[in-house]
Amino acid sequence: MSELTNAIKQVCEEKNLDYQAVVNTIELALAAAYRKDYGEKNQNIKVVFDPNTGSSEIYDVKTVVDNLPAQEEEEMLRRLNDPDYKREEDKEKHDETENEDEEKEHRFNPKTDIQLKEAAIMKHGAQIGEEIMTELPIPESYGRMAAQTAKQVIIQKLREMERDMVLSEFKGKEKEVVGGVVQRREGRLVFVDLGKAIGILPSEEQIFSERYNPGERVKVYIKEVREGHKGPEIILSRRSEEILKKVFYLEIPEIANGLVEIKGVAREAGSRSKVAIYTEAENVDPVGSCVGQRGARIQTIISELGGEKVDIIEYSDEPAKFIANALAPAKTLSIELDEAEHKAVVKVSSDKLSLAIGKSGQNVRLAAHLTGWKIDIIEASEDGEKKVADSEDGEVEASKEDSISDENQLESEENK
Repeated sequence: MSELTNAIKQVCEEKNLDYQAVVNTIELALAAAYRKDYGEKNQNIKVVFDPNTGSSEIYDVKTVVDNLPAQEEEEMLRRLNDPDYKREEDKEKHDETENEDEEKEHRFNPKTDIQLKEAAIMKHGAQIGEEIMTELPIPESYGRMAAQTAKQVIIQKLREMERDMVLSEFKGKEKEVVGGVVQRREGRLVFVDLGKAIGILPSEEQIFSERYNPGERVKVYIKEVREGHKGPEIILSRRSEEILKKVFYLEIPEIANGLVEIKGVAREAGSRSKVAIYTEAENVDPVGSCVGQRGARIQTIISELGGEKVDIIEYSDEPAKFIANALAPAKTLSIELDEAEHKAVVKVSSDKLSLAIGKSGQNVRLAAHLTGWKIDIIEASEDGEKKVADSEDGEVEASKEDSISDENQLESEENK
């Protein structure tokens, strides 16, 4: 086995390429090179390349067709001998081109076709449809050119096939979460090494509180895979809710084996998230499973998300109960549902007001996203009821002191 054969096979094994496909590509490139430097106008060049010896055989390949009528043969000869000659019908303009294309018969092509009478001279007993291969001489300088061409073709073929493989592999991973290593930053873009390809993390898909230092391992969501000018472009995201789900699947065995189910996620990346969970098993505490002993599991998840706060919410088929759970850690007094407008009016006491609303309305906003209901917060006090927050419009009338007390109260509730 020659060095060239070994080289081709080794590269094919390393890059998972098809050996015969690479050889076929070399043959096509050699045929194009011969046609350019040594071929004639009406030759249909085919090269048979032997990687074991590095030698080539070159043929002019013609397909045998029926003999042409005398008039058509004369016209063909005139056209071949006079490039400026055109048939009268070629000069006319036709309006019904589609009908003409359907009725158009195969026209004799002197480059690829040979008449039966000519083929019979070259090969006794030639039949219509048979291929006649005429071997062509190989110039002395063709050997060096062939070797160089083969090398260039292998390189080019490798690049093309690697691009196709990367595109195909990561297209299949679109909408999935994968691990990667931060490679470098260029302006506001972060490039992440995914193993076989480099993904792009645009600024709008980054979390404002994360730094993305080179060499740092990160989990990323493959948002889109598309064909770019220089190869496949893999667009990544760190803001996706799917990343949060993936971390839960990895860190909580009860979710991984299907005992506990994630019913929904509401996330403001880098700040706070709410995750609704559910189980049909009576002897399993879904919230406790996610929190873990002394909060070990949830702390691991928070660390994986760069310090993002995560609320574990128990899902319920009863909308009022689910909304009450989603507004945790705030306690609600009552909930009135408007099915027609899919809106919930939630009454809370004055001391739980800021906790229910959350900083800048974040808690009620996430609860509305998680449950799918519009939520209005009503303060119940001695002076009467007053609407103070609207999840749909983001309207918040809580005072600055309420926001400060909200943070302090939230921390105390979480520490309990």
